[in-house]
Amino acid sequence: MDASASGTTADAAAGAASAANTGPEYNASLVKKAKLQSTMAALLNDPILSDVTKNPTLSDVDTLINLELGSAMRICVVKMDGASVDVAVMNSATVKDLKLAIKKKVNDMEETRMGHRHISWKHVWANFCLSYHNVKLLDDDSALHTYGIRNNSQVHFIPYVVSRAFQRHSRRKKHRFFHGLNKKA
Repeated sequence: MDASASGTTADAAAGAASAANTGPEYNASLVKKAKLQSTMAALLNDPILSDVTKNPTLSDVDTLINLELGSAMRICVVKMDGASVDVAVMNSATVKDLKLAIKKKVNDMEETRMGHRHISWKHVWANFCLSYHNVKLLDDDSALHTYGIRNNSQVHFIPYVVSRAFQRHSRRKKHRFFHGLNKKA
């Protein structure tokens, strides 16, 4: 027992010596980081900032500031079950930017509600699309304002059915791919 007791005291002394060798810059950096984290936690618990996510990125904060300044817009996305999600995007945003904002918002909501949960967004966008006034938003590179989407607009999730004219369907491609493999084998 004496050997283990002296071993732990030696380990504690070595840890204290290494902490003393790290220097005051390192400790000051830790103190500043701790103060910043406590300030951020206090700000995020403020009811005025309830629309800020728990781990905001710089772009999230920038979009929310621009929303207050009027150079961003809030869009209500209505899901097929009638539930809605509000997202904020810049006024110059494209359909792709809106999809990314929806993805981030839904992933954050699911993570806070159920813990880590994986949603296959490739599957979602292959089978569903967004629509505004019964016009499907299919071109990811087109700006939202070309569809007439403004601040406080409602965009709906709808099923996406590919017409035969395009002949794009994931099952046909997979079927043809595997069918060709079976013929050669």
